Amino acid sequence: MPIRPIELRKLENKTANVYEAVIVAAKKARMINDQTKLEFTTLLNTMIPNVDDEFEEKENPDQLRLSLEFENRNKPHLQALEELIDGKIEFRFKEDQV
Repeated sequence: MPIRPIELRKLENKTANVYEAVIVAAKKARMINDQTKLEFTTLLNTMIPNVDDEFEEKENPDQLRLSLEFENRNKPHLQALEELIDGKIEFRFKEDQV
C-alpha cells in the first residue's frame, strides 16, 4: 500500500491543534476497527467449512476471498482521518466537574 501524506493544515482547520486531531482520529479509527472485526468474524462464522477429514486442513476459497476483500479495504486510521477532514466526525470535550 503506497504512502498517502496528510496535509496538516486541513486537520488544523477542523480542530484547535494537531494533537486534538490525532486523538479524535485515533478514537474513531478504534471504533472503525472494532466494527470491521465484528463484521469479519460474523461473516466468517456463517461460512460452512469444507472439511472432509477432521485432521486435514484445506484452504476454503470463500474464506480466502473474504480475507482478501477485508485486507484490501482502507485502513481504519485513513478512514478516520478522511472523515475528520470531511467534517463527518463530531466531537466535544468533557466538561470539568467541580
